[in-house]
Amino acid sequence: MELIQKTIHMDQLKCSAVTQVTVEDDINITDSKPDVYQLVTEQGSVSIDEVRAVEDHAHVKGSLRFQVLYLSDEEVRRPACMEGTLHFSETVYLDGVSASDAVTVRSALEDLSVGMINSRKLSVQALLELSLSVEAIQDMAAAVRLEGEDNVEVSEKTVQALDLVISKKDIFRVREEIELPGGLPNIFTLLWQSCQLKGLSWHLMDEKMSLQGEISLFILYEGEGEDRPVLWHEAAIPVSGTVECQGMRESMLENIRCRIGHQEIEVKADADGEERKIALELVLDLDMKLYEDVRTEVLADLYGVAQQVEVVRETGRCKQLLTKNTGMLKVSGRFKTAAGFPGIQQICGSFGDVSLSGAEPGPEGVRITGTASVRALYASADPEVPFYCITGQIPFSYLLEAPGADGTCICEVEPALEQLGVTVLDGEEADVRAVLSFRCLVCRTHEEPVVTDVKISPLEPEKLASLPGIVAYIVKEGDSLWDIGKKYYVPVARMKEMNDLTGDEVKPGDKLLVVKGF
Repeated sequence: MELIQKTIHMDQLKCSAVTQVTVEDDINITDSKPDVYQLVTEQGSVSIDEVRAVEDHAHVKGSLRFQVLYLSDEEVRRPACMEGTLHFSETVYLDGVSASDAVTVRSALEDLSVGMINSRKLSVQALLELSLSVEAIQDMAAAVRLEGEDNVEVSEKTVQALDLVISKKDIFRVREEIELPGGLPNIFTLLWQSCQLKGLSWHLMDEKMSLQGEISLFILYEGEGEDRPVLWHEAAIPVSGTVECQGMRESMLENIRCRIGHQEIEVKADADGEERKIALELVLDLDMKLYEDVRTEVLADLYGVAQQVEVVRETGRCKQLLTKNTGMLKVSGRFKTAAGFPGIQQICGSFGDVSLSGAEPGPEGVRITGTASVRALYASADPEVPFYCITGQIPFSYLLEAPGADGTCICEVEPALEQLGVTVLDGEEADVRAVLSFRCLVCRTHEEPVVTDVKISPLEPEKLASLPGIVAYIVKEGDSLWDIGKKYYVPVARMKEMNDLTGDEVKPGDKLLVVKGF
């Protein structure tokens, strides 16, 4: 007898945890920057620098990079920018993790607040959310065929599992130059910049991946001239290219997250020697997980008709793909200017992000809830506060189709802000309209018993003698031909032949003639 086996890779979520981290510090204004008169707005991004797993814990180190736009405490209130970095270190309880595990950490900036202590010192407070997870691969040697035994009945089944083939981080570099339109003056000083990803998509190929989308760039700058006018410019920069990835195949299922990492924006001279070019260099951080939906034929059960067969099983836990879907949602709201601050004369630029509060699977689909946070920088007619920011949040609830989803499913949702428009209604109020997108991977956790070994021994004489030679059997609820054959040590094919059955289906109340014989 030879049992032929095949290794099945059972990918499963070993452990996970979500925690919030508070980062705060007082920051001194650098000597080269003017005093602060009024804060206008702020922005920040989180990067994870180091992850180290130990027994039941993960140590995470990272940094918060922030920018603060403010008005200077000078005779003429001019915009200025202060930048800085705050580092954090957090130990997170992660039940079941071991030192050899690879821990995935995804971060989100939940809230960033900057306050003014005095004209030379700011307080920076941020709330970060860290989502940690460990995916483990359980290799099982499953029996797929039994050779060398004629008097053993076998049944087969298909095992479906989502196999994590590639899990890696990579980067994609963007280097572009744009030139100011002819109607704008040359750049004297760059005051503020913001970059946002829009419409990013990718296509898997053999050994590489293509991606495309655009980067929405906003700059606020001082122009050349005696009065140094403050101006702004927005540009949509197309992004396209390929990322090499060994082992990637077009047929794989992807779950990819992308965010802007390191960025540099530099002003350069054009062909005439005038400061009109903006050189943009970005690093897009890619968190790539690639799966294959694997179906393997294995042995489901065995029994002997002339000998005793003992089946050894192990239970494996795996993820099974339920659905991969995308959705779009339009949201809108009206935001008022802050009390005591000047009205809106003109919108300069608008910025936003999407944060999730829940992704709950249910019979109707995955209910995604969260908020779209929007900031709009505007110019006013007040020389004391020539620029300020209107802010607000738009809550949303969206049902993404996911047939068959239930509370046991695992949902991974990647939200994005695809379009954002802010229109002035009057001096005190603005209309905000946005389009949100959601990429969602829904998997169910499945336990699958798998035959890993078979032990065959001679049938005991007492057992053989106790078997009836012929039985008139009435099928009961839940019976199958396999169960009846296994009970009386009779081949399924023989029962079908004796009872003129063309298929394997029987129903309660059917009468079968079961005759012993090998």
